Amino acid sequence: MLTHPLQDLETWVLFFSGADLPVLRHTARQLEDARGKIDRVSGRDIARIVLQDPLMTAKVLAYIQPFSGKRLRTDITTIASAVMMIGVEPFFEKFKELITVEHMLKAEPQAMLGTLQLIRRVQRAAHYAREWALWRQDINVEEVTIAALLHDIAEILLWCFAPTLAGRIRDMQKADPTLRSAVAQEQVLGIQLIDLQLALCRAWHLPELLAHLIDPEHAEHPRIRNVQLAVDLARHTVSGWNNAAIPDDFTALENLLHLNRDSLIERLGLTDDEKAQLPQMPQMPPPVDAPKPA
Repeated sequence: MLTHPLQDLETWVLFFSGADLPVLRHTARQLEDARGKIDRVSGRDIARIVLQDPLMTAKVLAYIQPFSGKRLRTDITTIASAVMMIGVEPFFEKFKELITVEHMLKAEPQAMLGTLQLIRRVQRAAHYAREWALWRQDINVEEVTIAALLHDIAEILLWCFAPTLAGRIRDMQKADPTLRSAVAQEQVLGIQLIDLQLALCRAWHLPELLAHLIDPEHAEHPRIRNVQLAVDLARHTVSGWNNAAIPDDFTALENLLHLNRDSLIERLGLTDDEKAQLPQMPQMPPPVDAPKPA
């Protein structure tokens, strides 16, 4: 486990890109169950398991890219396509005896808690991203889902391999809620996690499209807005639905999805208790534009 920051961004990238990434115990168990009925398992069955786990998603995409570049003219941007290219049996042969987050961090209960809480938030973001991409009739819903899963992969890796540093950043922001994440990261790590994230995408040879969807510099594109708003809403609702940023999230979502406030809340599936937590928000007129494929 790292307890001190590394020298520079390049050193961080070398460390994480060479690491054997752990996966969730639930993922390892589901894959082991699927291996037991390999004759009846399809690539889509495997993809459904993988897409619940940001770490497993990163492992599969990082593994397949060097091979896809040699054989195909187009990038592999979905797990289903990756499994189809590898083959079901070779997939199980490659991804066996997986290290799990729970085993790796069993002696670090606070680190395990921090990691699993973050992964739960990421899973919610991916769920939102997928639902909204379906509503928008996105050209490839799984790409948007994967981008949301990978959006905070650098932070997940930090909790797995350098939990002391990750906890320090969290504690700084708890002590000063106005402290921006990027500033806290610079102070503790000497880098910003978004820079590490994008550098890892390059080191893992991830498709440029996925890196593009993760990059906030392109946030005005509807697909990237879809991902960013999913990540934002998942972050802002970690402790409930009373965060002061939620009105801005809802306004942005109404514009993206062409829904009025009531329809948006209905699509989010909020319970009566969750609705009661919502901060006061000005009512907006219903959007006039119909949803357009993107």
